[in-house]
Amino acid sequence: MIGYVEAPLAWGLTRGMGRVLGVNLADAVIEGWLSRAELAVLVGRCQACDRARDCTAWLARQVAAEALPGFCPNKGPLEAMVAR
Repeated sequence: MIGYVEAPLAWGLTRGMGRVLGVNLADAVIEGWLSRAELAVLVGRCQACDRARDCTAWLARQVAAEALPGFCPNKGPLEAMVAR
């Protein structure tokens, strides 16, 4: 199981942002095209962001999306994973 017990909110939000783009971050690590270190950077970036409330509200309205909101610090890296 891949997860971040020390940052459960950030892990959940990061995973949720990936999910709406169609990217399963845990599977990406298991399949080897995303390293655990790279995933940790994404989660850390999310944890340092002060927009968790905005992120939660945005995710609550999304099933799928072609792009993440501009306030997401992981917008570029996660959107780049869609092409994989």
